[in-house]
Amino acid sequence: MKKILPLISLVCVLYIQTIAQETVQWRGAGRDGIYSETNLLKKWPEAGPQLLWHFDGLGEGHASPAVTGNRVYTAGILEGIGYLFCFDLAGKQLWKVAYGEEWTESWPGVRSTPLVSNGKIYQLSGFGKLVCRNAENGDFIWSVDVLKDYQGPNIKWGVTENLLIDGNKLFCTVGGTEANVIALNPNTGSLIWKSKGKGEVSAYGSPALIKLAKKHILVAQTANSILGIDTDNGALLWSHDQPNKYSVHANTPLYHDGYLYCVSGYGKGGVMLKVSDDGSSVQEVWRNTNIDNKMGGFVLVNGKIFGSDDAGKAWYCLDWKTGTNMYSEKITGRGNIIFADGMLYLYGDNGEVVLAEPLANSFKKISAFQVPFGADQHWAHLVIGNGRLYVRHGSSLMVYDIRSK
Repeated sequence: MKKILPLISLVCVLYIQTIAQETVQWRGAGRDGIYSETNLLKKWPEAGPQLLWHFDGLGEGHASPAVTGNRVYTAGILEGIGYLFCFDLAGKQLWKVAYGEEWTESWPGVRSTPLVSNGKIYQLSGFGKLVCRNAENGDFIWSVDVLKDYQGPNIKWGVTENLLIDGNKLFCTVGGTEANVIALNPNTGSLIWKSKGKGEVSAYGSPALIKLAKKHILVAQTANSILGIDTDNGALLWSHDQPNKYSVHANTPLYHDGYLYCVSGYGKGGVMLKVSDDGSSVQEVWRNTNIDNKMGGFVLVNGKIFGSDDAGKAWYCLDWKTGTNMYSEKITGRGNIIFADGMLYLYGDNGEVVLAEPLANSFKKISAFQVPFGADQHWAHLVIGNGRLYVRHGSSLMVYDIRSK
């Protein structure tokens, strides 16, 4: 018995350390909408999967949940103030803490999904206030007003960025002429470097990371450009033109096997760039305007790109290498998309959640249900964690059991 107790203690310590070191971010571990969950249902009951719990007091917001091994975090606006919420996996609210004034103007609601990393939680408001708190209890650690401190202008629909962390750097697209993109110390909020970029305002985007053998590159999008920035020192390595009607580039780019794909709405569509081996330059390979959704993202599965268009006419499948349309179908309303265990999960702006199988020549709609709670826009992206599907609709968070029995 004396030998067993230290072993149990060691296991508990290792578990706590693992949870503390966990990084949970926008659109999954790779920021690409791909979730590694397995043993999930391939077909739902007619009324949808079992609803395990729901919470209806989040307030206004489009922030997705951030789901760790033992916690669920999200954010919402109550009476003009932004709050971070923390729940256990059974839906019990553990804490709620205010982080400041939030966006209540055109299209009101929290824009950014919390970032959880190394025991800390980071939240960026629509007015550019970046707050770091203790992920266990919500205690304040530090905050920075990135627009005020780094002379960045706010934009028409408010700052919208799902933050990215890489080792000892936390990145934020300020949109200023001198401090266009910045890297902060995630422990203190102090400035590590600032990059002039192209001096363009921010564009509602969430950056991606390219990891090469000798270099890490931050891919950020500003009003008219795709930027490649050296994460070591903030040097602008390259830029590529990507303007659209409203300077909105809210989809996260995707790097895969030497190529970078970026999608913008309002008819602009997607562009594929070849990244040089050393990361110092890019070259345009192809463009396709069919997938041009504003903020629903896309997924890459088995050499195929899946996503919806802007006008809500269809969902498309494109060939990754050539950009060729492989097939399209009006499977549900335009919206966001993720992938797990061989299946596509679509969340249409008509409030329908769809389970679909991507076939060689078509989408196969397997199951669907209508979101029962919440109000306003269906903009929050779906999340899968611990065998559960998380659906945010306005003030409501719904959690469904999608594990195969």
